[in-house]
Parts: sequence; structure tokens; C-alpha cells
Amino acid sequence: MEQLRDDFITAAVRSQQCGYDGVEIHGAHGYIIAQFLSSEINKRTDHYGGSLANRCRLMKEILLAVREECGNDFLVGVRLSPEKFGMDLAEVKTICENLINDGYIDFLDISLWDCFKMPEGDEEGNKTLLDHFTEINRKEVKLTVAGKIKNGKDADAILQSGVDFVTLGRSGILHHNFPKLVMDNPDFTPAETPVSEAYLAKEGLSPTFIHYMGNWPGFVQKS
Repeated sequence: MEQLRDDFITAAVRSQQCGYDGVEIHGAHGYIIAQFLSSEINKRTDHYGGSLANRCRLMKEILLAVREECGNDFLVGVRLSPEKFGMDLAEVKTICENLINDGYIDFLDISLWDCFKMPEGDEEGNKTLLDHFTEINRKEVKLTVAGKIKNGKDADAILQSGVDFVTLGRSGILHHNFPKLVMDNPDFTPAETPVSEAYLAKEGLSPTFIHYMGNWPGFVQKS
């Protein structure tokens, strides 16, 4: 546990030494911190398992140490996902509120899988998944979201919802300068997938990254 915690901390310190303005601690998508947060996956019986406070302990230890090592001027954020991998929407909202109230973070990155969807299991359907997070009292903490923000119109719609900035995946991979393209043309729409390996190389992807993207269904043309 100490080694796992310290690896996150030293990675943040290296990032600062390399000239980065901040880091994002990845607690989403079923990765190791998300596994601790999930009551479905985390079956520990020590002080890192059981209650929500215990399941959050590793993440908070990392955040506190990064702040101490890197200082208050170094931006620190957290990425969380409210569904899949055993994550519970109500618990994730509580985690967000605790992180904000305790002053652990500068920004919150919520990966919604789809910014325009309704929550899973919400039979009433009167509030989007995005609404659940924009309504949180964020104080000075900035909010960004990700999930199927495909073009300029999508990005504008999300910004108009009260989000401070948007996080891009596929569109940013397809166009390394996507933000500039949208600023120049609000109606800009990314290239249709699948695209060739040569296209991705031209956009700046390394051979390793291109190989990885081949695991995404329908993204890279098969040879």
C-alpha cells in the first residue's frame, strides 16, 4: 500500500520537475484507485475497505501528499466516473462534495461516458447524468466533463450547461488542434472513423499509441 501510494506521489513530483502546471489523479474507469473506491470491487477488511471513508483513504492520502510535495500553486485534479466498475452515482457525488469541502483539489474531471445520457437505473428520468454534477456546490473548484463530446456544437452545449471546460478524447486524437479548429469554425466536425494508421501518424500519434487505438472498435482501419 505504501509503495502504491508513493508511486503516485513521486510521479506528480516528476511531472512538476518536468515543467507541468499540475496533474490529474485518475480515479475512474476501473483503474486501481477506482477499484478502491468501488464497494463492489473493494473487499478489503482493513482501513482501506468497508466504509466509503475507508475506500477513499488511498486517494486522499495521495492528494494530500501531492499538495505537500508540490505546493499550493501546482494544480491538482481528480478524475472520477459515476457509473460502471461498481461505481455508485450517489457515492461518487458524495466523494466529489467531500473533496471540494476539504480543499483537496483545484479541478474535478467527471468522465460521464456520455455527457448527454440519463443515469443508469433512473426510472424517473428527470435529470441527466451531467445535471447531477453541475448542481453540486463547487465553490472555487473547476468542473470538466468527458464523454461523446464529438464536435464544436457538442462542446458549446456542454459549456452552456455550467461546466468550466471540456475534456476531449476521440476528437482530440483525430485532430491534434481540435480546439483551434472549433474556434475558427464552430460547426467543425471531426473526420469520420475508421481512419488509417497513416492519418493518425500525421496527427502526431506514436506507433505504440496507434497500436493501442487499434483496440478501440471501429477507430483504426484494418490492414
